[in-house]
Amino acid sequence: MATNATTASHCPSPMKATSNGVFQGDHPLDYALPLAILQICLVVALTRILAFLLRPLRQPRVIAEIVGGILLGPSVLGRNEKYLNAIFPSRSLTVLDTLANLGLLFFLFLVGLELDPKSLRRTGKKALSIALAGISLPFVLGVGTSFALRATISKGVDKAPFLVFMGVALSITAFPVLARILAELKLLTTDIGRMAMSAAAVNDMAAWILLALAIALSGTGHSPLVSLWVLLCGSGFVLCCILIVPPIFKWMAQRCPEGEPVEELYVCATLVAVLAAGFVTDTIGIHALFGAFVIGVLVPKEGPFAGALVEKVEDLVSGLFLPLYFVSSGLKTNVATIQGAQCWGLLVLVITTACFGKIAGTVSVSLICKEPFSEALTLGFLMNTKGLVELIVLNIGKDRKVLNDQTFAIMVLMAIFTTFITTPLVMAVYKPAKRKSKGDHKYKTIERKDTNTQLRILACFHSTRNIPSMINLIEASRGTEKKEGLCVYAMHLMELSERPSAILMVHKARRNGLPFWNKGKQSDVDLVVVAFETFRQLSRVSVRSMTAISAMSSLHEDICASAERKRAAMIILPFHMHQRVDGAFETTRTEYGWVNKQVLEQAPCSVGILVDRGLGGTTHVSASNVSYIITVLFFGGHDDCEALAYGARMAEHPGISLTVIRFLLGSEISGEIVRVDTTTSFNASGGSTDERFLMEFKNKFSNDSSISYEERVVRNSTETIEVIREFRRWNLFVVGRMSESQVTTKLNAKSICPELGPVGSLLTSPELSTPASVLVVQQYTTITNQSPPPSVTSTKVAENPDGNL
Repeated sequence: MATNATTASHCPSPMKATSNGVFQGDHPLDYALPLAILQICLVVALTRILAFLLRPLRQPRVIAEIVGGILLGPSVLGRNEKYLNAIFPSRSLTVLDTLANLGLLFFLFLVGLELDPKSLRRTGKKALSIALAGISLPFVLGVGTSFALRATISKGVDKAPFLVFMGVALSITAFPVLARILAELKLLTTDIGRMAMSAAAVNDMAAWILLALAIALSGTGHSPLVSLWVLLCGSGFVLCCILIVPPIFKWMAQRCPEGEPVEELYVCATLVAVLAAGFVTDTIGIHALFGAFVIGVLVPKEGPFAGALVEKVEDLVSGLFLPLYFVSSGLKTNVATIQGAQCWGLLVLVITTACFGKIAGTVSVSLICKEPFSEALTLGFLMNTKGLVELIVLNIGKDRKVLNDQTFAIMVLMAIFTTFITTPLVMAVYKPAKRKSKGDHKYKTIERKDTNTQLRILACFHSTRNIPSMINLIEASRGTEKKEGLCVYAMHLMELSERPSAILMVHKARRNGLPFWNKGKQSDVDLVVVAFETFRQLSRVSVRSMTAISAMSSLHEDICASAERKRAAMIILPFHMHQRVDGAFETTRTEYGWVNKQVLEQAPCSVGILVDRGLGGTTHVSASNVSYIITVLFFGGHDDCEALAYGARMAEHPGISLTVIRFLLGSEISGEIVRVDTTTSFNASGGSTDERFLMEFKNKFSNDSSISYEERVVRNSTETIEVIREFRRWNLFVVGRMSESQVTTKLNAKSICPELGPVGSLLTSPELSTPASVLVVQQYTTITNQSPPPSVTSTKVAENPDGNL
């Protein structure tokens, strides 16, 4: 692909690398390095702007990059000869193509890292059938379309290579782009997402094999033995790599334990191996990209080694060098060559054939496999995704004189169109958000009449830092054996970044209990899975791992939808700050605080925010060793009732003692005047509700020696703080987020984290130094269009989306 897009009438003089500067009369654009810098900056800026503009349409970034390359080429800006000769002169294209192909070499190595050969061997018959149908029918239709093109705009090209190139171009499914689209649509960890990824992985491998065949057939040698030698040498290279490379990488991976940085020597050796493999395959004649791709496939996916390679390489390659490849491709694309009714008719024919082949082949086999029609059609649209691999095939065909300018432009527009329509069509056909949960979501709170029913909790965590305290909290929430038990859904919250590579999110999601390739087999060892699996085996708690992969702006939607679907009674979220060694809190990520606020506003059940100060230490405390003293601070209101109900559930654990402190307002408030609106329902019935709930609580647990109940009369915020300070040495505070009491009115002024409420903020402030963790609870309520209680700044208001209570 080092062929220049513009052919000059004479051989241009080579460019020197650096200039002496404008003050010595040198023009920077006449030298290779400053011109390459300008080209990189220009293409990166343009593609990022286009990606931002296309973001509302939820388009993958590859669309912006392909369109940006075309805009910079002769189709749009390149119509101005002065611009083209100044920014992209013909003598600079060799340097541009070299940098572009170097970036592409390492990107294809990353694409290889995404594909796990072990997973391909475990691909189910259904996914394999869908993949084969999605390859076979488009390939046959592509071969058929090639006859029409050879008879019109592609006269004189070699028949065999042209047939194979057209078949491959129409049968490709872009694995990385598909992963990105699935993640954007929140389908990555669903059944249909798993099926699409499995089929796309098989499709990707088959496409590379067919492309190798096409390249071998497109050689310039007159003897057919040349193509045979290329195929045999290429097969021998792959075989040697399979025998030699995996043991070496496995040896490296074994010396890279979890939690420790990967040695720089191993990373450097791997990158050199990628370049060496590229040199060998280029020497053979099947393009340097194949060598890099093969090395990527053979790198072991277990352990931190593969992830470390991605982190070291990806940002530089995909951010700076890879966009140059789109410019290189755009300089070869001239949409103006598509002229006349015949060319536009051929464009429509190619697009129609490409879409019909992929969609019809996939849908027909999916229906035979008894998939619902909507899901079968969605799979068809998803498998129709093109991307960078498509562009690679077309560029190789262009450089090898298999595709002329008109055919190349038609095929590039086809790739853009088919990828662009994928997201809108999938959103129109498949609406998972509208699927109702299985059964009625009856219990949406901890507080309930029948406390013997099963309690379902959705416990969320960002990293391994949150796991020990979260597991210890779950252990404390088990209840007694007489009850139906506790069911916990442990959800790993992962941010969907702007990086194009899918390996980190795909393999992490697969390791966290949602394997793409085989539902019943766990493939990788992961600390998260190990922790919860060990807890499940040691306790009688049902624990199921889940993964939410989404952008921060929509992560709360995944949490709320999962809680509704799993019929959870409570969502437990980690606080967005963590405690330092000196006891002060520092922000982990501000965005997590925003996510917590959104969940509080939109959750279909009760919500708890855990402020972790090391509940139970840094490891899981077994049931026999649990010894906690939990304090519930009761001021009044729905949230406090929910907090007390949760505390009572915890008190059933034999190793837990519960202290309930009820705060009552004294007759004097030390000159502080608090006005209360007597027309609100709070004064009319709120107090009686609290009294009735407390009476039931005291009657139920009056003979339980592990539970103590106290009432404290306070007159102002200072006395309230002094009472709380008496219990600061206990293990856990459980408090309501918004207490409906005049006692907490003055505490609002001290609130620094609105999601914690006044009492929760007080317990996390430096003013009240305590080693105890804090669980802030908000009760789900169906109250709508009602004024909040007088002391509440924001009351949880939620509507039941399905109408089920």
